Amino acid sequence: MSYVIALFIHLLCAAFWVGGMATLHFAVRPSAVATLEPPLRLRMMAATLRRFFMAVDASVTLLFVTGVVMILATGGFRGVHWRVQAMMGIAIVMAAIYAYIRASVFKAMRRAVEESAWPKAAALLNTVRQLVMVNLALGVLVFGVAIIGRAG
Repeated sequence: MSYVIALFIHLLCAAFWVGGMATLHFAVRPSAVATLEPPLRLRMMAATLRRFFMAVDASVTLLFVTGVVMILATGGFRGVHWRVQAMMGIAIVMAAIYAYIRASVFKAMRRAVEESAWPKAAALLNTVRQLVMVNLALGVLVFGVAIIGRAG
């Protein structure tokens, strides 16, 4: 039973993180660009990302915790399927990219927004966007590994 609960939480967190990145990239940001002048857009994106990242902090933590719980529930790390190793490796890369975004780029972007340094804030937001696209692609790859790997 603990495996099923861990899997449920794991899938919810993965869906939230990857789905949230897709929503921000394909819907929120383009809408903000189309409707808001740079100062308002940058303030809105900084506030939106701050809220999203707080939830992603919890999601990433729960993804690793539940992943380890499921591995231990199925006999430990020695006997895991290749797809679990692949998912764990990709997850580590994604978490490192996210940590860099969160601790460095986004922090600098928020400071630039607070200082009304709009060109700098815009450049930093673009860096966040590019890194989120990398993580979004990796997240889709993880879903693919999970589903296709299970079938093979």
